[in-house]
Amino acid sequence: MTTILPFTTAGLPFAAIGSVLPGLLRGGGFVAQAQAAGGQGRPPTLPELVLQYAPLAFVVLFAWILLYRPERQRQLEAQRLRDALKRNDRVVTTAGIYGIVAAVDRDNDRVTIKVDETNNVKMDVTLASIGRVLGGPADSTKQHQTQD
Repeated sequence: MTTILPFTTAGLPFAAIGSVLPGLLRGGGFVAQAQAAGGQGRPPTLPELVLQYAPLAFVVLFAWILLYRPERQRQLEAQRLRDALKRNDRVVTTAGIYGIVAAVDRDNDRVTIKVDETNNVKMDVTLASIGRVLGGPADSTKQHQTQD
């Protein structure tokens, strides 16, 4: 046999929520709760409305400045990089593969890169997988050398 206990907020650290939450759920804001508590029947004044909605406006502005705007700028910069991609550019893919662009097929979203010039190894990747361009056109007479 199971016993169903009624929900109460007594004894909980957030007991005050029980008195405010029903009014908020009925459609009244904090200003409406204050008016109901004070017994005033007047509409909220402009400073009261500003104080009520200012925190929400600041959160939205904060999120836009710190999250949305920089991400949008990164997306635009990546799009400009892909639009300017041409044959013989030295690139690095998002997977970390270095190569030289052999062909760009924008209609099929495909880029062919040469990974190894000595064996003529080529790899097809999507246009979006090009992470960055390392410099201008690669000189075909230069060999990639590593320093020890």
